[in-house]
Amino acid sequence: MDLTRYTARIRDDLIAAAALGDEKTQATAEALAKAVENSARLALLAALTELADTVSTELGDRTVRVSLHDDEATVEVGRAPAGDNPSFEEMTGDISRVTLRLVEQVKSRAEDAAAQSGQSLNSWMAGVVSGALRDQMRGGYSAGKRDDTTP
Repeated sequence: MDLTRYTARIRDDLIAAAALGDEKTQATAEALAKAVENSARLALLAALTELADTVSTELGDRTVRVSLHDDEATVEVGRAPAGDNPSFEEMTGDISRVTLRLVEQVKSRAEDAAAQSGQSLNSWMAGVVSGALRDQMRGGYSAGKRDDTTP
């Protein structure tokens, strides 16, 4: 997202308002408009970052990050690091044991996925189940089957 169009709008609005005054007022407004452009860009970035933090909190298992390069703001959406999400035990308090039987290939792939995320298989599986339940509550699952359009 190019922030130039937003900062230019602020600059143009300030200059337009000063057009009602004399030449000295107009010159002062033009100088001020140039001076506040960087400040306006930073204010926009701060607002976008706060919005990204709010969205990340709502998503839970995803993070939204905003960065600025020159006048271009970019938004990145990714998985939240394992340490940022509370464990299953922290979310629920009470723990119940369940026995799960998996085909060896599936279990092996699950162990690999858990290792890649730096978690035990148990913690990883608890996170997967919690994520599936969260997706289901958001409408991402229907009748126990995953909707292929859900990332």
